[in-house]
Amino acid sequence: MSAARGVRAAQHAAARALSRYGIGHPAARALLTVAAGAAAAAYAAGHHVRDIHPTESRGHRRT
Repeated sequence: MSAARGVRAAQHAAARALSRYGIGHPAARALLTVAAGAAAAAYAAGHHVRDIHPTESRGHRRT
């Protein structure tokens, strides 16, 4: 799995937990921590935010 795909997976898991349990739930907080750590590691490895959040797949063009 690429770094960008791993970050997106962690971010989606955190978003699902937040939607289901809210910010106060320990699992949601733990998943947010994992997602933040994955994003920081990908950024430190030289990936850009646009690698993690591609806008072209949503019908938008990069400017």
